[in-house]
Amino acid sequence: MTHMDRPRFSELPPADAVAILERNQFGRLAFSFHDRIDIEPLSFVFADQFIYFRTSPGTKVTALLHHPWVAFEVDEIEGLFDWRSVVVHGTLYPVDPEGGDRERDVYSRAIGLLRKLDAAALTSGDPAPARTSIFRVYADTITGRAATTAR
Repeated sequence: MTHMDRPRFSELPPADAVAILERNQFGRLAFSFHDRIDIEPLSFVFADQFIYFRTSPGTKVTALLHHPWVAFEVDEIEGLFDWRSVVVHGTLYPVDPEGGDRERDVYSRAIGLLRKLDAAALTSGDPAPARTSIFRVYADTITGRAATTAR
């Protein structure tokens, strides 16, 4: 790499960061529980300032329900110094089909969005039938960074 090829690092404009969330389907959720930080990969849909995803019930779900403040990251990587990364900080909410009218509406919206990833999600043909816990994360803050060698 010559002096002319040095990478440039920058903050992403907010609209670019949102566009990265909208066009990707895979990210990592970071959360804490009992003085421990964990990161879990998952598929997601971003819509209306929320990240929607589903997972299997278990220890992770218990931790998320007790500590709903999370971080979520999505990356687009083309090379060592050619990448974009978006980090969302927000609050996680369970999506419950058994709640009132508003909760049922949110559940219906979540199912529709998740079926954009996999049309069989939460049907008898679901390829991941254990993933029955649905959540959404409100994106309190969305920040992005990028590196490029392009001129």
